[in-house]
Amino acid sequence: MIHFFTRGKRIKPKDKHLVLNTSLSILFPLFLTIVLLFHGRELAQIEWKTLPETLQRGNLPPYLSSLLFSVGIALFFCLLVTLLFIYFQRDRVKQLYHRQKLARMLLENKWYESEQVKKETLFDKSSQKTKEKITHFPKLYYKLKDGLIHIRVEIILGKYQDQLLHLEKKLESGLYCELVEKELKDSYLVTAFLKGNGLAPWEQQEPLQECI
Repeated sequence: MIHFFTRGKRIKPKDKHLVLNTSLSILFPLFLTIVLLFHGRELAQIEWKTLPETLQRGNLPPYLSSLLFSVGIALFFCLLVTLLFIYFQRDRVKQLYHRQKLARMLLENKWYESEQVKKETLFDKSSQKTKEKITHFPKLYYKLKDGLIHIRVEIILGKYQDQLLHLEKKLESGLYCELVEKELKDSYLVTAFLKGNGLAPWEQQEPLQECI
């Protein structure tokens, strides 16, 4: 029987770019800190309004070469942090990829409810464009613990109930895992999968029998 101590992370529409957004939220502050550490005073003294004209005249700032060197150092440290994070935090990286895949699965299959809303343009308020607004997104939760992937999805009498009731095949092929348990409990379909390798682009795919 499957036991849940917590529901896990809920999958949201914005998770379709989860890996990129998470990387930027971690690496950009690091990049900015390194650059400001070496050139914070010079950057504060730059007259940004006249900078394009100054560059067009060929008057390059004297600190430009050292600034570019600092940018290179910052990029190197960002790359080093990324590689160390991938090596020491493989489970966290896999969780990010799993959640991103689940969000894209729901969005690309259009397993949600939406409506078209009119939105005024910034420069011409008389013209209006329609934009899709999600009104209901399935409650799908993800958790990775002790080598098992737990997926918990709410089952309601909606348009996509049949698809949500039979997610095993999609999840097995999409997350490189194998179904080990499935049950319907308190209006939620709760499934557990045995985690396999090959979940990240840099990792080699191996048979499911050689699970980690």
